[in-house]
Amino acid sequence: MTPRHVTVLVLLWAGVGCMLLSALAVLRLRGTLMRLHALAPPSCAGVPLIAAAVAVDQGVGRAAVKTLFIGLVFAVGGTVTTIAVGRASQQAEEGESSWTSG
Repeated sequence: MTPRHVTVLVLLWAGVGCMLLSALAVLRLRGTLMRLHALAPPSCAGVPLIAAAVAVDQGVGRAAVKTLFIGLVFAVGGTVTTIAVGRASQQAEEGESSWTSG
């Protein structure tokens, strides 16, 4: 095993572990915001770690740069999406409470 291969395996399993732990957290947690909070790590850390593993495996070149860019897009896009869904669910819950109290 070369050091490069070991690096790929460490990055890959770290990303997969992040995804699996988040999936278990979604199953165990109750409430929309708590589940949404559990979905943030895969998009912010899991996918970028897996993309980094693939980029290291590809070596230096255009393909690695494209893969790293995809990981970056997932990290930024996942964060923005999580914030947007959180705000929308909070507004929906506030709207439901105003309908039931009025």
